[in-house]
Amino acid sequence: MLKLDLSNEPAWLDLGHGVRVKLHPLTTALMVAARNDPAVQDLPENASDEESALAFARAVARLAILDWEGVGNADGNPIPVSPEAIEALLDLWPLFEAFQTGYVAKGLLLEQEKNASAPLPTGSSAGARDTVRPARASARTARKG
Repeated sequence: MLKLDLSNEPAWLDLGHGVRVKLHPLTTALMVAARNDPAVQDLPENASDEESALAFARAVARLAILDWEGVGNADGNPIPVSPEAIEALLDLWPLFEAFQTGYVAKGLLLEQEKNASAPLPTGSSAGARDTVRPARASARTARKG
């Protein structure tokens, strides 16, 4: 069963390393806006999958991140959220991966969820017949002799 979260309230996501980000809910509108981001639209036709994925993740992050904690400049002073700072944050592999798996992948999981088969009401093997039967004891003993 698909579970709808009807709240449109922003939520915090812990990215690890003392960093957490406050995010808009991942909606269709946000994903469409990210696809239409100039950085995504202006990719060359021969851009690799990796380049496309990074451009898209950055576009999603620029639209989704409202606030953060644990992000500072070289002197350790907190810095405000900005497009440049978001890109610098996503240049750190562990934080990029945490953002992808904790936020973006949730939208992709819904796509996979609709392709799954529902389990049978009384278990996945209910109604299935055995296709292999154990060998009879007499047949095993006859071979030994």
